[in-house]
Amino acid sequence: MHFGATRFRQLFTAGLLCCLATIGRALTLEELQSDATLAPGTVARRFADFKYRFHAEVQVPQVFLSKRSGDCDDYATLAADLLKARGFAPRLISVRMKKVVHVVCYVEDVGGYLDYNKRTCADGLVRSGNTLAEIADKVAASFGTTWASVSEFTYRDGMKRLVQTSFPPEPAKHKGFTQSERTNQPGSS
Repeated sequence: MHFGATRFRQLFTAGLLCCLATIGRALTLEELQSDATLAPGTVARRFADFKYRFHAEVQVPQVFLSKRSGDCDDYATLAADLLKARGFAPRLISVRMKKVVHVVCYVEDVGGYLDYNKRTCADGLVRSGNTLAEIADKVAASFGTTWASVSEFTYRDGMKRLVQTSFPPEPAKHKGFTQSERTNQPGSS
């Protein structure tokens, strides 16, 4: 019995030291690329302690990882690249709302998206249908608002390339407007 307790203490201490060694240490792209456990449900935990910091442009992965801070498009584009290399089918989705644009990485294989705002929650996946409207509805709801447009895009060599864009059905577009404001909107009759 005593040997078992000593062995447990040794293993526990070794595991704790291993965990502490990674806290505050920058992740490397090579580490992530060689992680055999990397999958949609495990990506988020690798970024759980990253800080939110807005950048007008997408950071290159090495900068995002070394600074341990960034925003939704840094996370989504890196997650998409990592998962695609593992054989998954990720899609980059940008949801435009009244005061914010938010980017997520939708993964067809699991029927959900990775959201930088949810990186500290369980597996970091938000289950959703796969249409742009279904994804936009979920993302906008998480911000407590409605969406104005949603786009799918690709990101390669520092360039975003539009795949498709969708707009909400008419009633959702005018949500929050009074009848007189609605009739004064461009394109209304």
